[in-house]
Parts: sequence; C-alpha cells; structure tokens
Amino acid sequence: MSEAPHPIPTVAVREYPVGPEISEVPPLAHDEIHVWHQGLCQEAAEVDAFRGLLSSDELQRAARFRFDKDRSEFMVSRGTLRRLLGCYLQIPPKELGFAYSEYGRPGLVGDAPPTMLDFNVSHSGGVALLAFARDRKIGIDVEKVRRDFGTSEIAERFFSTVERAALRDLPQQQRHEAFFRCWTRKEAFIKALGEGLSHPLDQFDVSLAPGAPAALLATRPDPKEVGRWTLWNIQTPGDYAAALAAESKII
Repeated sequence: MSEAPHPIPTVAVREYPVGPEISEVPPLAHDEIHVWHQGLCQEAAEVDAFRGLLSSDELQRAARFRFDKDRSEFMVSRGTLRRLLGCYLQIPPKELGFAYSEYGRPGLVGDAPPTMLDFNVSHSGGVALLAFARDRKIGIDVEKVRRDFGTSEIAERFFSTVERAALRDLPQQQRHEAFFRCWTRKEAFIKALGEGLSHPLDQFDVSLAPGAPAALLATRPDPKEVGRWTLWNIQTPGDYAAALAAESKII
C-alpha cells in the first residue's frame, strides 16, 4: 500500500520586535513553519541585553570577530535564536545547549523526538532570518543583492547545466536578480540536507525565472528525492533574496 502524501506545511513570516524581549510567540504546529525577520543593527543597550543570553563559548566566539559590527550582529542573531527557541520549548534561553554536526550545523542537545524542533538561521547585510519547524528538516538562506558581485563567473562554476542554460536565456537585465534567487534556493536546500557546501551544487536543479514559483526541479543521483522537498520564496524588505527549504513529509 502506498503511503499517503503529507500536506505541504504552511509558512508564516513574522517581524521580531526591537530588543531581546518578546511578549508572545505563537504555538508552532506540526503543519507550520515559522520564519522570523530580525534587524541586526541595534543600539548598544539592546546588544548588551542579547549578550546576556549567550553561553561562555558563544561569547568567546563573538570575541574573535575583528570588527565591532560583526561582533554585535553575531550576538543579536544568536541571542534572538536563543530567545525564540526558549519560547517554543518553554526553556530559559541561557539553559539551551547546542551540539554541532560534522558540517557545522547546530542542533539542540537532548532534543527528544516528541518535541523535536528543527531550526536554521541565515544573515546577510544586517538582516537575519530564523526558521523553525517541528519534526521536519528545514533550511533558510538570505542574501543581500550586491551589484558589485561577479554572478556570471560564480554561476558558471557552481550551478547545474540546466540552471546555467536558464540563466543565459534570460534578458541581461534580469540575470543578476535571477542569480540570487537561484543561489538562495540552492543554499536553503543544502542547509536543510545538513551537508552545507559539501553537497555538490550541480547535483540538483532549482527554478530561477522571474515570476516562477520557487521549486526543486530535479535531484541527482536519486530523482525521487525531489518529491521529498518543498521550496518557498521568502519576501524581505529591501534589496534581498531569500528562500526556505523543508521536507514535505514529517520525519
């Protein structure tokens, strides 16, 4: 007997309030994915409050940043993650513990299957996106659309044959944004897989045309893998591209 497909989850995007305190986090159902948008450029008092949520190893990591801006953005991003995870799990943020996979992907220590919460974070250009889901793998990516970026060279080196052809078929003035759509969708997918850039970027195809829905089009060497995943375009204020990838079926 074939297994009935699980409904594709719904995605809700929310703005995180300024500062580390948050009055209410809606319950996260098994058929939902929550994405939070956080501005990383905050006042010194707010950065200090986020710092107070971090563990000693996170503070050591923050201290290794050369520039104050990067150090502050790390503390705001990490503090926001701890605050939201604490709300979802009803655990004080400072009591959360993290472990890291061989590819550097963080996960919660002692996360049990009944309450398994997957999460992923991406930040670029002073903006962070934080995604949360129950019992399914997720990945998120956001990129500031840089006009000084050599998109053609990167695409020819890393994109699949299908994606390179699709990019070349677009009018010249549309290719720059299409590159970032493609890049964020690919990054979100490999982050959901948990393999990072160790997974060859040319071994799967994603959509990139203007107006086309975000989609995983093909996976290699296993073509059936494509049916296990869903991609979304995430709208963000300003000149950014962002994408979310998630398992369509519950783990």
